Amino acid sequence: MDALDAVLTQMDLGFIGSARHKILVPDLLADANAVLLDVRTAEEAATVKLDFVHHVSSINIPLHCLPQQFALVPTDKIVGIFCPHAVRAAIAYTYLRAHGYVKVYVVEGGYAALVEEARPGKVLAQINKAIVKD
Repeated sequence: MDALDAVLTQMDLGFIGSARHKILVPDLLADANAVLLDVRTAEEAATVKLDFVHHVSSINIPLHCLPQQFALVPTDKIVGIFCPHAVRAAIAYTYLRAHGYVKVYVVEGGYAALVEEARPGKVLAQINKAIVKD
């Protein structure tokens, strides 16, 4: 529990108030090497898929599976964690930080903010940006 204690000790008003644990969706999606970690249940993820194939890679590890599967989360990339209301994302964030992850963030606005980035005009802009790079 020492690692968890260390993470929780850092979560004072300065930490929470500065939102250092959060990342805005545009900032996350701007990094082609970033990973979107979906901690919704498999049933939720199957019902509404948010893969963002034109933006970043994504993985679904339901929160209750994280203890057995956290090694699937890359340590060398920015990881944005989301769920519908950020509760599970915050738990996953704390868990991963306690396991030594430093580039993990809760997606600001969660599910709703991600859905906004899936609007046709924004997807088209991302595709066009990728074409210009190539």
